[in-house]
Amino acid sequence: MSRTYLLDILTPEHPFFSGQVEALTVYAPDGSITVLGGHAPLITPLEAGSLQIKTEGQWKEAFHAEGFMEVTRTGVVVFTQSCEWPENIDSHRALEAKLRAEERLRQRQSIKEHKLSQLALTRAMARLHITRHK
Repeated sequence: MSRTYLLDILTPEHPFFSGQVEALTVYAPDGSITVLGGHAPLITPLEAGSLQIKTEGQWKEAFHAEGFMEVTRTGVVVFTQSCEWPENIDSHRALEAKLRAEERLRQRQSIKEHKLSQLALTRAMARLHITRHK
């Protein structure tokens, strides 16, 4: 029998998800991390990528931007700049953002501008990846 725990996913604009889950997989700097019930306490940064939630035996996938995750003995809280279900992602807009970011990366930029362009490209590519799975 699977142990469930409370998952809250929060963005600056609104709570994205709140409920009992069996598992959560997020994208962190060192790769994907999956949290099951009873996981050891943990705080980790998140990079833009796929977020997968297993609830009632079914996996759901969403896009998540940069942020961090806190795992406690009682549950998990994900704080992220944005989080979107695939059906809410405008793939045309994401493709345009990807092309703009690639063009900015080809130009001479300051280190800060280069990092911002890389982040924009990563977010756009993650959104496009998620929309291809829906």
